[in-house]
This record gives sequence, C-alpha cells and structure tokens, in this order.
Amino acid sequence: MAKYVLFGSYCENVVERRAPYREAHLAGLNQQKESGVLITLGPTQDLTQVFGIYDAPDEATVRQLIESDPYWQNGIWTAYEVKEWIQAIG
Repeated sequence: MAKYVLFGSYCENVVERRAPYREAHLAGLNQQKESGVLITLGPTQDLTQVFGIYDAPDEATVRQLIESDPYWQNGIWTAYEVKEWIQAIG
C-alpha cells in the first residue's frame, strides 16, 4: 500500500463549531487507526490546519475517509488536499 498525506484547513471558530461532531469524529478516527489505514492525524497548534498520514490502497480510499468524516460533512474542515507521500526515513 502507499502512504498519503492530508493537508487541510479548519473553519473559523473551530472549537465552538466542532463540539457537536467531535465525539463521532474521534470515534471514526480511532476505527481508522485500529484498522491500520490511519497512521496519524491532528491540528496545528493554532487550529487553522489539519495534517494526517494514511496507509491506503489508493487516493480514492483516503478521499472517501475524509469526505465521510463528520468534520468534512459539517464544514469544520473547509478544504483539503491529498498527496501520495514517499517516506524517505522512518
């Protein structure tokens, strides 16, 4: 499988706006982590960007996971980009 990197952005007032969706968001991420497809994911310190690394069969799988996340579906994540990643050291 290939590795993919997620770069995305958050909405304004993210802390308040994410509250109703946070539990479902984290539950889904935990399931992805347990299945091995999600390596890591989290926000930047200033809560303006999200970064993640996936180990998936293809880019379409990563996009499906992102777009089915409550944060994407409810406008908490406002934009994202996925790039295939070459892990040089690790």
